[in-house]
Amino acid sequence: MVRKTKVEAAVTREQLLDAAERVFRDRGVAKTSLAEVAAAAGVTRGAVYWHFRDKADLFGAMCERATSPLDAMLVEAGGRTHDDPLGAVRALAVSALIRLATDPRAQAVFEVIFHTELTGELADFAGRQERDRCDCLSNVESIVEQAVARGQLPADTDTALATRLLHAYISGIMREWVFDKGAYDLAARASSLVDTIGQPAAPCDSRAPARAPTHGKRGVSGARRALLRGGSEEAARFPSRGVRAVVI
Repeated sequence: MVRKTKVEAAVTREQLLDAAERVFRDRGVAKTSLAEVAAAAGVTRGAVYWHFRDKADLFGAMCERATSPLDAMLVEAGGRTHDDPLGAVRALAVSALIRLATDPRAQAVFEVIFHTELTGELADFAGRQERDRCDCLSNVESIVEQAVARGQLPADTDTALATRLLHAYISGIMREWVFDKGAYDLAARASSLVDTIGQPAAPCDSRAPARAPTHGKRGVSGARRALLRGGSEEAARFPSRGVRAVVI
């Protein structure tokens, strides 16, 4: 009987999370009451409070359920030593885009997050999201640092800046695609989108004045090209693709 009760409770919790995704997406988080979520799930309001302290707790659990697979993948990759660090960075970026493109739940939750102002009762979640973002950057940067150590990137590469550049690029793709899913097939284009940031810069106009050389750690343009150097076997076969650098 105890086992059955636990199973039933787990089922109810999943029903509430499913309902929260639908109602938050349709009405917005601020305009949705827990009673409406309970009604959409076909349970009592008391059942909501059995599983979640308040709406912010429900919102956080809904987001965690959708994003935990990607978070786990980042933690695992960041904690390993890679023979091909840049190939690992590329694989992570491509996997993140494909996961979003093929997971309706992730799409729904990302859409809710992108439309929600994380203030007031959701302020605590905003702090948690910022911590998660920092963890993501730390895991990716640890792989970029391995690329520097292995000679895939120049020794003076600004690994923090390069990591933030890649994060901004991938998260920007995710946000724009969630708002306009009909624009293109994200799953089919994931590899080419990641590889695009590693394409060589266009030739400069010969009439333009010469640029003064930079010193110290590489700036945005240097980090952009330094980060995305092809280290993978696929990039070696297709020189114009892959994560590769044209270091200046």
